[in-house]
Amino acid sequence: MSDDIGTTAATPESPGAPAAPGAPEAAAGKGRRVALTAVPLVLVLAAVGGAAAYTVQAVKGADRTVETAVWDDSAPEPGPDPAVDAARGRTDTELSRLLMPVPQGYRLGPDVGELGNDDETSGEKATAAVKEIGRGLAGKQRRQLDEYFDKLRIQGVAHRSYTGESDDLLLTVQVARMGNERAVRSLHGRRIELMESLGVLRKGPKIEGHKNVACYRLPDDRKDPVDGIACYAYEGGLSVTVEAEGPKPFKASTVAGLVKEQLDHIKSPGMSI
Repeated sequence: MSDDIGTTAATPESPGAPAAPGAPEAAAGKGRRVALTAVPLVLVLAAVGGAAAYTVQAVKGADRTVETAVWDDSAPEPGPDPAVDAARGRTDTELSRLLMPVPQGYRLGPDVGELGNDDETSGEKATAAVKEIGRGLAGKQRRQLDEYFDKLRIQGVAHRSYTGESDDLLLTVQVARMGNERAVRSLHGRRIELMESLGVLRKGPKIEGHKNVACYRLPDDRKDPVDGIACYAYEGGLSVTVEAEGPKPFKASTVAGLVKEQLDHIKSPGMSI
């Protein structure tokens, strides 16, 4: 089986796209905010694998109270944790060491869905989880989707949440490792296309020193007391997602600095202080 990721995402008009659930008009306001943070890797995989119509509608009609995480909480068997200060984050696996240690002025944040605030999922469990999105598809289409997911060779997914000591910012970082670097680049491109297609998000900050990253910000809604930014990046076989949310006034420069710190840490994981 070739590792080439050449699957063309189905569009809402294409006969191969699964039927998209209708999004009630009343959910539009919620959908705008959810659009920023409810595009986890699994939905992007769906879009690239041929379920774009469902993906866009799922994001636009999402309810913020609905959990969107699908990763199983089973992680690789941990070894002895060499962290001098465990409050800065676990360091007992290769992936967990790629997550930015908790910076000064922050602490570990709340649980991410049912997954805890500093955890990792094995590649086997992550692959099984993303394959669940194929339920309800026709047999042939589901088999094609499963084959596509197998080509990605997901090796693991690590995540960590952070909270400012004054509770003014919530940050969540996810790092997914795949054995197919071409697929990582493809996923990044399709994710950007998906975010752009929503048509409601503002451009987020630029990240100094990093080209393979794009950031988006919530619409400028004066009635919404919350603002947020999501950044998507890749480095080799790693797909990186950083999501930040907090009450207004919201400093994009603060988020940009944290994203830069995370991406710098991936390039030089032993250099963080």
